[in-house]
Amino acid sequence: MRLLFFHGAGGFDDDRAIADDLGRALGSPINVPRLPDEDMSLEAWATPIRRSLGELRADDAVVAHSFGASVLLHVLAEGVPAPSKVVLLAMPNWGPNGWDVEDYAFGGTEPLLPFSLHHCRDDEVVPFVHLALNAAELPSARVREHASGGHQFDGLADTISADLVG
Repeated sequence: MRLLFFHGAGGFDDDRAIADDLGRALGSPINVPRLPDEDMSLEAWATPIRRSLGELRADDAVVAHSFGASVLLHVLAEGVPAPSKVVLLAMPNWGPNGWDVEDYAFGGTEPLLPFSLHHCRDDEVVPFVHLALNAAELPSARVREHASGGHQFDGLADTISADLVG
């Protein structure tokens, strides 16, 4: 299994620690493509995400963090070739009860693949309430709450990786 990791907004460097920790926990090579911080449009991020998903093998897994998780969800709803497992970390909810940004709000069809939503109660970037909002929109997702770890999921790589091998 290889691991593909999509970082959050402005997070290529900040998210590298959790990406590397997940790769070590899984004993897997990891690919972290740099997504465009200069253009935060959904399509500017979706294009390289689609391209990266097209290079996956059947047993590969994908983890996406924060804004990257939001965009990955949109791309997966398009029915593109999907990985075997997906984990979405600290995904913002862009609907009217969340951050209320129509351009990013998810209103598509829930992906038909195993995926998990992870969020830490002490996340100071994306409020913890977003987990419940996303879980309501994505009823087939496994929901994983963590007492601590912050927005970067400090110390949680082993726990998160369990959703990718189980």
